[in-house]
Amino acid sequence: MEHRLPFDPYAYDFHEDPYPTYARLRAEAPVYYNSTLDFWALSRHQDVRQAFRDNVSLSNAWGVSMDAMSYGPNASNVMSFLAMDDPKHLRIRKLVSKGFTPRRVNELAQRIRELTTEHWDQCLEKGEFDYVADFAGKLPMDVVSELLGVPVADRAFLREQSDLLIHREEGVLDVPEAAIHAYLALYTYYNELVADRRKSPGDDLVSALLEAEIVDEESGEHVALTDEEINGFMMLMVVAGNETTTKLLANAAYWAHENRDQLTRVLDDPDLVPLWTEETLRYDNSTQMVLRRVVADAEFGGIVIPAEQRVLLLVGSANRDAEVFGDDADRYVLGREVGQNLMSFGLGTHFCLGAHLARLESNIGLDAVARSVAGYELDLENAERVHSVNVRGFASLPMKVTAR
Repeated sequence: MEHRLPFDPYAYDFHEDPYPTYARLRAEAPVYYNSTLDFWALSRHQDVRQAFRDNVSLSNAWGVSMDAMSYGPNASNVMSFLAMDDPKHLRIRKLVSKGFTPRRVNELAQRIRELTTEHWDQCLEKGEFDYVADFAGKLPMDVVSELLGVPVADRAFLREQSDLLIHREEGVLDVPEAAIHAYLALYTYYNELVADRRKSPGDDLVSALLEAEIVDEESGEHVALTDEEINGFMMLMVVAGNETTTKLLANAAYWAHENRDQLTRVLDDPDLVPLWTEETLRYDNSTQMVLRRVVADAEFGGIVIPAEQRVLLLVGSANRDAEVFGDDADRYVLGREVGQNLMSFGLGTHFCLGAHLARLESNIGLDAVARSVAGYELDLENAERVHSVNVRGFASLPMKVTAR
């Protein structure tokens, strides 16, 4: 069953450009098995879609990452309800979503605009800057911090720990020591934050989560979140709510720069910014792949993946499948018809709770760029990619802007 096609999700050259590998996988081995690392991978849109919808044969309970330390029965300590199955997943998701309603997110819009203006104005003033360090990295961390009520003075520290949490050195197949220290630092910080909010609640999301209750359908009792569950959710927010949006903002800047005709369109008409966000989500999404544990034999494309195995859903590959997105799926074109086919936020019971917030941040952030510059250049010689199994994007992206 093993296919000899070289696909190693840890390889640095794969991180530089995974798409040729994805194309080969879709064509030659859509249901792929790697015996060296003992995992399966699905690359076609229809299989990834089916896998997202199947929460019976495929389980999230051991986490969604290949890293050995993140994979196991205690994964929910770090990844909260993302690493749970129903009914537990649904209970916590319901509670968390009470503090995360579209109304609450939309109320944030004005604050996101203010933060965007604050950071982007400083960039414009400099003229030359690192788009990630000075803008794309700051904005999402500030938004998450505003939601959680984290003081301004602590935000740079949290962003640093967040970066350390996902970075992987070449050849390292597990969580490196720096990431373990970062995890402990974040965990300690958020533990203290929860304790503080218990004593003196505010109008932030942590306080809302401490108050949130739902009625348990079986016992009829009112159930609240434990401190540990709230802490797990905050850890998830740092990785899922911060890192992925940072990467989205930078991937958008990069691909528009590489496709000047598309950049010209959006600079000529900034109302096209939401299309800029959407095509970036499809073309080069931050979250490239997520893991599932097979708990009952599951069939994809006529091949049965046995129980107890791990299977990667290659989101980045599904979003470039020509069967769904047409023969020009490998072209970056704003405004293409995508409909319900975008896989970037998942599907079904685990559909990303923060999808609305991510789009809002990206649209507000990119809108500020589009309305204020006549053009920009990127110094790709000195740009640095993040090396991570799940997340794709830039750690550094030097930019020079020409203000309007």
